[in-house]
Amino acid sequence: MQKSISRLPSITILSLLLAAFACGSADGRNNPNTEKPSTTLDAAEEIHLLFMRAEEKLAHDVYVYFGERWPDVSVFRNIVDSETNHQSAMLDKLEQYGLDDPNADDAAGEFAEDNYGDYFTAKYNALTNLTDEENELRTALKNGALIEELDMHDIVKCPVIIVDTEDFIQSEEECGMEYTDEKALLNSYENLLEGSKNHLRAFVRVLEATFPDEYPYQAQYLSQDEVDEILGRQ
Repeated sequence: MQKSISRLPSITILSLLLAAFACGSADGRNNPNTEKPSTTLDAAEEIHLLFMRAEEKLAHDVYVYFGERWPDVSVFRNIVDSETNHQSAMLDKLEQYGLDDPNADDAAGEFAEDNYGDYFTAKYNALTNLTDEENELRTALKNGALIEELDMHDIVKCPVIIVDTEDFIQSEEECGMEYTDEKALLNSYENLLEGSKNHLRAFVRVLEATFPDEYPYQAQYLSQDEVDEILGRQ
């Protein structure tokens, strides 16, 4: 086969290369979000994907609120941009698997009732309700770190609220990244997980630099060992 390829005219080889390149995304990149799903999702995969769409919206909306409150604290603005990409990744997955976006028409801080709306609304209100004027920025930075810890858990394992409310799911091992074998989902979840690790590092770095008494950062949702490993402190 090598022999026959070597005899092709150079213009033919170039045409083949260009055709292969065109099979990537429209902007010239191979985009994992455009790959076609190999199967339909089971009920656990579907409910988890819908949940993660709302959880990425929660993070985005909270950081927008903090960014407007502290426009000079760049960590909020920078991570909002990243969370916008995370939301887009989840929306791409909903489209790939033929699922409607339950949060399509929701304003900031609003969440679809049929997609754990009460849960996410309560989370948003709790995270943005900064009542201690002397420690508002400290609390906001810690809440940002908390969101990222929660997000990492919920990407990998089944969120606690799902386990507690859905009869067909009995444990944290029955949905999430560790449960699914769907390649398109795994690729997106792995990207979300790495993004959340970077966000946690960024929030902790600013928190400890601004408030030295917060060093060393204390885990709020994950185990201390898990957080220390992410922060490179083991």
